[in-house]
Amino acid sequence: MTSRARPDAADAPVEGMLARVRAAGLRITPQRLAIIEALADDASHPTAQQLFDRLRPSLPTMSFATVYNTLSMLSDAGLCVARSLSRGPARFDPNTAPHDHAVCDGCGVVYDVAHDGEAAFTAIGGFEVRLVERIYRGCCGGCRLAAAVSHHAAAGVGGAHTTDSTARVTRAATSDHCGPQGEK
Repeated sequence: MTSRARPDAADAPVEGMLARVRAAGLRITPQRLAIIEALADDASHPTAQQLFDRLRPSLPTMSFATVYNTLSMLSDAGLCVARSLSRGPARFDPNTAPHDHAVCDGCGVVYDVAHDGEAAFTAIGGFEVRLVERIYRGCCGGCRLAAAVSHHAAAGVGGAHTTDSTARVTRAATSDHCGPQGEK
């Protein structure tokens, strides 16, 4: 029997979440273990479908309902947070410490942003604040670069030949990603 004296640093988020699952009195089945391992150190804030698709090759008999129900159970136990960061399904965040998010309007990538303290809030009629969330929306570097490359290609920069249809497609792609109109 072999055992490691200390877990690798990469294992720390998984071990931490597993310890919290055990402390919450939740059973750890092989499917739950796989879901926890996939979620614990995933900073992409995956959806249930993304986790299901990622785990399906190694667990072909696991259902989508198992993934969704496990994520709901983890969320209900306070071990992850279901977030509505953009249109579409909830995204699951294993980082339960206070923090904000930056969301790209183009590709949907989500970044954790350090929380800079509580926002000032004046209570309205006995309203008690449970949570403050800030979402910064904009355009990530990858989408900005893609838009710039498309713009340069459409403008004929660098001697590229541009047709009217290429320019229309490029304008549409640029505005779809991170144009001045804001959210899609």
